[in-house]
Amino acid sequence: MTETEDSTEHLQEKIHEEAHHAGQDPKSRWILSVALFAALVSVLGALTGMLSGHHENESLIAQMRASDQWNYYQAKGIKMEIVSATNEITHTADAAAIARVERYKGDQEKIKQAAEAFENQTEEHLARHVKLARGVTMFQIAIAVSAISILTRRKFFWYVGIFFSLVAIFFMMQGIV
Repeated sequence: MTETEDSTEHLQEKIHEEAHHAGQDPKSRWILSVALFAALVSVLGALTGMLSGHHENESLIAQMRASDQWNYYQAKGIKMEIVSATNEITHTADAAAIARVERYKGDQEKIKQAAEAFENQTEEHLARHVKLARGVTMFQIAIAVSAISILTRRKFFWYVGIFFSLVAIFFMMQGIV
């Protein structure tokens, strides 16, 4: 037990010492800034990814609703054709049958409008999803390039990471607004 406690104690001392050096050494402070930047970008990337997934799901739901409406539209059309064909075969012009045909036509127009509205929703959600997905990709690139800047200890890569994160924020805002 004492051996484990000693190595844990030694590890805690080493972490404390490294944190103390990071606070005093300008290069270590810069690395700490890059690490905090990468953490922030990770959070923004996760939020953007969640929003992207939400819009993808909403797009699929709206597409299913549009498909349901188009099926309903087809069903009304089939009913209308059956009534019309029955009138032609029997050579009768039943007033009730004519009224049903007109009602089916009116119903079809309302159903068509609903289906088209759902198709528009599908396109809107899909467009937002694409923009947000681009933002997620840019955030991931920003994180990777920032990690490279820490490994190579070159600020240039951090600046490239900042550039990619700004592009990602642009896409994120386009997807939100």
